[in-house]
Amino acid sequence: MELDSFGTNLNTAVFGASGGIGRAFVESLAGANAVGQVHAISRRPVQPSADKVIPSHCDPLDEAQLARTVSEISANGPLDLVIIAIGILHEGGAIKPEKTWRQLDPQAMRRVYDINTVAPALIAKHVLPNLAKGRKSALAALSARVGSIDDNRLGGWASYRASKAALNMVIRTFSIELARTNPTALFIGLHPGTVDTALSEPFQTNVQEGKLFTPQYAANRMLEVLNKTDSKKSGKIFAYDGSLI
Repeated sequence: MELDSFGTNLNTAVFGASGGIGRAFVESLAGANAVGQVHAISRRPVQPSADKVIPSHCDPLDEAQLARTVSEISANGPLDLVIIAIGILHEGGAIKPEKTWRQLDPQAMRRVYDINTVAPALIAKHVLPNLAKGRKSALAALSARVGSIDDNRLGGWASYRASKAALNMVIRTFSIELARTNPTALFIGLHPGTVDTALSEPFQTNVQEGKLFTPQYAANRMLEVLNKTDSKKSGKIFAYDGSLI
């Protein structure tokens, strides 16, 4: 995996490093020649898989803890590339994607919104001022095609859809402000496709053949998108194949 458009000795970070896609991002970044270090940030401990990997514990919904973490990972230099790979679709028996509006539960919806929208927004609040200036740098958050209002033709999954649509608006809004203060930086959303992780496991039955991706494949494809994307496309949401959502 090459990230030649960013330069060399990159200071990178992955929030959600203990998840399936998050771990894959950490491994891909650690294997890239351009990357100097990878801060693997998660709520659960992560075992470093390479000398480049520096694990950190952080609950992104604890803003004081989040601020300290971002300060620590940017202490030796600005951040070149940061990935937000956190998200929730279901959680035990308490949270499941709704099939009808009759299943909407306000407590479950708040939980989904906190993880999928509020946490990435708080991470962006603290990371964006610490992105490298005068050269390409990037923040990317995992979004989802089902967050597209125009593409919603099936209904259902109200909480998840709404949380990702809100995240997309956060990305767009913050990108406008970012362009004023750091014009060479970008903030985009990335749709990984359907990835073989715990998040998608209950919903893989109807996935088309060849469309269920390994976490490593999805991470590599999304990093390729980031490598090819510049600040002129900041604020947009891209699929793993580079297509615009």
